[in-house]
Amino acid sequence: MFESSSPYSDFVDATFLSIVGISLLVLLGILIAMVFFVVRYSRKRNPHPTNIEGNVPLEIAWTLIPLALFMGMFYLGWEGYRQMSNVPEEAIPIKVTARMWAWTFEYPNGVTTDTLFVPVQAPMKLTLQSLDVNHSLYIPAFRIKKDVIPNRENVLWFKTSAVASYDIACAEYCGLRHAYMYTKVVSQDSAQFEQWYKAISLGQSKPYQALLDSTK
Repeated sequence: MFESSSPYSDFVDATFLSIVGISLLVLLGILIAMVFFVVRYSRKRNPHPTNIEGNVPLEIAWTLIPLALFMGMFYLGWEGYRQMSNVPEEAIPIKVTARMWAWTFEYPNGVTTDTLFVPVQAPMKLTLQSLDVNHSLYIPAFRIKKDVIPNRENVLWFKTSAVASYDIACAEYCGLRHAYMYTKVVSQDSAQFEQWYKAISLGQSKPYQALLDSTK
């Protein structure tokens, strides 16, 4: 957890920790105020109730402070959404098809796989479509999740930071074998990826062109 695996994973982690920290401070403040008022205005200390008039500065403070906190959290959420939506022009396009109960990844030359192989440090643009019901492509290590909906195309992008393997899951309950929709993102160095891409292209009788060179 909290390892940088995509261009925006650090920002998502920082946003998560910021909101948790703010929530804990608010909770602590409410608990302290509650205990103070219970003790300060208990029947033992105040046997005869008195009317308390409004306090304009206090009312302004408890309006503006929560507003500032919520607007700050809104900004963090918007900035994260903007980063995830700004797809680089040079990103390699991959068509992702979801169905009960599997993922299919199609490369520009028509090669299809059930595991997503990508070159390290290269931006990847995934166009998502479903053949049946609602699914949701979720890569926990990258902090990304995007719904995959019938008759609609959604887009997400990422770039891996290291040669590694990452889990892909479906985060939308899609039927009896929903739990079977697990696969991997396998990040390879450029030479290894091109070697794999050439071999699988020839194996599936698809035209081969160096994928990394073709995107420059």
